[in-house]
Amino acid sequence: MKGTMKALRKIKPGPGLEMQEVPIPSIKASEVLIKVHKRAICGTDLHIYKWDEWSQNRLKPPLTTGHEFYGAIVEIGADVCHYQVGDLVTAEMHVVCNQCFQCRTGNAHLCENVVILGVDGDGCFADYIAVPESNLWRVPKDIDPELAAIYDPFGNAVHTVMAGPTVGKSFLILGGGPIGIAAIPVCKAAGASLVLLSEVLPFRQELARKMGADRVIDPAKEDLSAIVKTMTLGQGVDVVLEMSGHPAAIVQGFRSIRKNGRYSLLGIPAKPLSLDLAKDIIFPGVTVQGINGRRMFETWYQMDALLVSGKVDLKPLITHRFKMEDFKEAFEVGLSGNAGKIILE
Repeated sequence: MKGTMKALRKIKPGPGLEMQEVPIPSIKASEVLIKVHKRAICGTDLHIYKWDEWSQNRLKPPLTTGHEFYGAIVEIGADVCHYQVGDLVTAEMHVVCNQCFQCRTGNAHLCENVVILGVDGDGCFADYIAVPESNLWRVPKDIDPELAAIYDPFGNAVHTVMAGPTVGKSFLILGGGPIGIAAIPVCKAAGASLVLLSEVLPFRQELARKMGADRVIDPAKEDLSAIVKTMTLGQGVDVVLEMSGHPAAIVQGFRSIRKNGRYSLLGIPAKPLSLDLAKDIIFPGVTVQGINGRRMFETWYQMDALLVSGKVDLKPLITHRFKMEDFKEAFEVGLSGNAGKIILE
């Protein structure tokens, strides 16, 4: 397809984004062109917008940002076999090599040569995006388009929860950002006996309650580990899901987990931190897991099942909607912390 389109771009190093008119991407034989209908702002996009240390070390402008979306296929490459023009899709935006050790042993989400669209290559904050056929996910007809646009962060939540046994387990979620809050109903649907969430921002605390948390704890005002111990017969929770990346929260998680518990970490600390390995991990026999992305494509089947069955309702998680032209206001709302998921239309 020839012509131009609007795109949100990181033109040069520095804070902010710019709306530009750029050529519509041309597709390779194995790719499709998608007309983007819905986009969602991710925490990664906020880092890129601020141009923080992580962004400075990772991005190479100019680049079209964004990696959460829903849209319709408008053009297919010559080698595309399983999709047609008009299909409604979202996509796994981690483009993997399918040749490295991780890819060939069932762990493509840990690909050694991954390219993330919207971070390493042009993303979805545009009218159109080109995506490899192997990364597409056909959206079930019963799924709300806005929910289809947030499969990426929902998948982070599902993967983190499902990385170990869940039935009858007590959970503590550290951090009430969109992924942490999305994990609440996933825990419930997976058979959790208790779901606690730790968060300091009042807006997010209230959203966590709406999403079904059994108890929301403000660690700035309350003794997190003491409350957790009280609610778990003095043992601590079976599972800690670390979603914040905040060093103090990570340490509090080790104070709140029972012996032989599971500690799954998705949040990324800005800097290295110190832990007492003997006290926190070795002697209590805690299993620590690093969580990266979503399993390809096991997690995607789980997401479909949770949403189509009605076991998980993510609609309250979407709190704001903006036109793409109003991106500056949308990003300011996101940076304030007083938002769940923000949709760009």
